[in-house]
Amino acid sequence: MEALGQADAWLFQLLNHNLAHPALDDLMLFLTSPKHSAHIFALLVLFIAVRKGKEALYLIPLFLLAVGLADFTASGIMKPLFHRIRPCFALEGVRLLVDQSRSWSFASSHAANSTAIASLFWLFFWRGEAVDKSFTAVVILHAAMVSFSRIYIGVHYPGDVLGGMVIGLASAAFVYTASAWIVKNVVHRRAMLNGEARG
Repeated sequence: MEALGQADAWLFQLLNHNLAHPALDDLMLFLTSPKHSAHIFALLVLFIAVRKGKEALYLIPLFLLAVGLADFTASGIMKPLFHRIRPCFALEGVRLLVDQSRSWSFASSHAANSTAIASLFWLFFWRGEAVDKSFTAVVILHAAMVSFSRIYIGVHYPGDVLGGMVIGLASAAFVYTASAWIVKNVVHRRAMLNGEARG
């Protein structure tokens, strides 16, 4: 575990310092800001509503559930469990671009939440038309950039981000699988029983 921690710290310092550029500073701060997240989520909801119509009433709550599960797992379970100190407080010479509070580092909730959204977009839209595939690719790229921004601005190790991405993938998979089971075994079965009763 100590060797992994040292490798994680080395990779963090490499990414946090060697890729530094004033133009990237502005972009990464924009990607990681809460106001940006709210605007992006509003855009995603609008896209789902336009492309899926009435089905959006079913899909949007699934996205909210996946994000809620990912956020709770990363911030409510993993951070209190591992008590990992953020690199900006544990290492010297970190390029810290934000005013960071004293909270735990593993796992990144930004990475978990954005990956959960990107995963569900891939599951529900990737097999659609060209506009659906293109938008999904943009959402996946955005999730990757948000995740990387947490390293760039100095508040998370790469391992924190990777852990958050795994949590996001698992949360999306769980919500998708659970919803598919409910639709198949409850909704469809009830519809069949109602149809038989009428017949």
